[in-house]
Amino acid sequence: MSSDVSSIHDLSYTTNRGEVVPLSRFEGQPLLIVNTATKCGLAPQLRSLEQLHQTYGPRGLAVIGFPCGQFLNQEPGDDEQIAQACDLNFGVTFPLSSKVDVNGADADPIFTFLKSFGPSRFGERIKWNFTKFLVSPDGTEVKRVAPQSSPKQLVPQIEAWLPQTADTAR
Repeated sequence: MSSDVSSIHDLSYTTNRGEVVPLSRFEGQPLLIVNTATKCGLAPQLRSLEQLHQTYGPRGLAVIGFPCGQFLNQEPGDDEQIAQACDLNFGVTFPLSSKVDVNGADADPIFTFLKSFGPSRFGERIKWNFTKFLVSPDGTEVKRVAPQSSPKQLVPQIEAWLPQTADTAR
């Protein structure tokens, strides 16, 4: 990874439609980044991620799925097939990247950055599909959550990092 990367906001990703999106677009918003796989036993978590997107997206949460086939090739399709499976089987409307590697020499720079962010009890490697990374709005904090953990366990931290509205500040 380049030494001029000091924040996740210095990086970008390519959508499953080929558009390059700078993560600086999300400065000031919490980011939930997840390596996904539609053929994984944990794929039903896509529904929970979509619920978080629907519930908290309007308040600023950005959920981004990064399809990855590195774990038993549980994401075998191409970008178009993955998008169709996510939509038809799980109702996903949050953005998806093009298919990426999360470990090894060809790991996407976003995951290289996230894995090296502070000490982690999980070590640097990503162990399986659906590892979740919740990034603070200013990009200075990263909460890493294990694959088997429900995305919904992140709700208290998401709510803490979202701007308070009149409805929520009671």
